[in-house]
Amino acid sequence: MRSRTVLALLCALAAAPAASRAQVQGQSAEDRFRSLPPEKQEELRRRYRELQQMPAEDRQRIQDNLARLNGMAADQRARVEENYRRFLGMPAEQRQQVLRQWQRFRSLSPQEREHLRESLRRVMSADPDQRRQLLENMDRWERMTPEQREEARQRFREQRQERRQEQKEQRRERKQERRDRLQEQRGRLGRG
Repeated sequence: MRSRTVLALLCALAAAPAASRAQVQGQSAEDRFRSLPPEKQEELRRRYRELQQMPAEDRQRIQDNLARLNGMAADQRARVEENYRRFLGMPAEQRQQVLRQWQRFRSLSPQEREHLRESLRRVMSADPDQRRQLLENMDRWERMTPEQREEARQRFREQRQERRQEQKEQRRERKQERRDRLQEQRGRLGRG
């Protein structure tokens, strides 16, 4: 629950349009607050109370994230804001799924997160047909039971072993063909 609140607070602060932030730059925080509609003021009070009840390390993480967000170039920040708007536009169930996936991602080790990022880069850089196939495969994998996954891994290992064996055989055949050609050339030279 706490992580959802943190995410909501961070997203709400990040979602303030850049134009309105620039417009009120000269106003004090109090003036900006007082110029908000009463329901927005109450929402900010509620979120502030939630923020104050969080552990110090969570508050610090939020401050660090906001500093990073404020330090972004305008185009990067615009992408963050657009992603947030898309997130808000999702049905509640999908938003919950995204939050669960985010929590799973955060619980991974740094090496596992980097591996996942690399996989995502591969998917995103693939051509549309390959990307569709990769995503379908990932979806199929997610729906498998642990036993089905182990069976698939075993089939993959067997297929990989068969491919290696075939490649080894092909190399052996090419090597033999080269020997035969060399022997044939030597035979011609000996006759000539």
